[in-house]
Amino acid sequence: MTQPPPTKMYFDYLANGKFMIQRSASTGEWVFYPRMLAPKSGANDLEWVEPSGFGTVYATTVKRVKPPAPNINIAIVELDEGPRLMTHVQSIPAEDVAVGMRVRAKVVDGPDDGKIVVFEPENAQ
Repeated sequence: MTQPPPTKMYFDYLANGKFMIQRSASTGEWVFYPRMLAPKSGANDLEWVEPSGFGTVYATTVKRVKPPAPNINIAIVELDEGPRLMTHVQSIPAEDVAVGMRVRAKVVDGPDDGKIVVFEPENAQ
């Protein structure tokens, strides 16, 4: 039996409320976005692992929207494991998100169907 494509597996985990990324069993290389081979080593022994969920804002910008809707933060977060992903930082005003801010992952309902990974400040309740 063949395994489903990596992107389907990623979204299946999210649908069940789990944030999972891939790691090579032989090299230890962490991989995000889901794929068949590790991009640096070419390793094909990728397994699904739950990351710590902690990271640091690597880059950020604000998408300004027409009031009364709040502005939206768009950020690149570097996970403690190494991979970077594009996401949103929530629980604070979009303009307060800063490069270097420590954040933690959270799986939430997306704007469309399905769940997405967002981040909130590490010390948020």
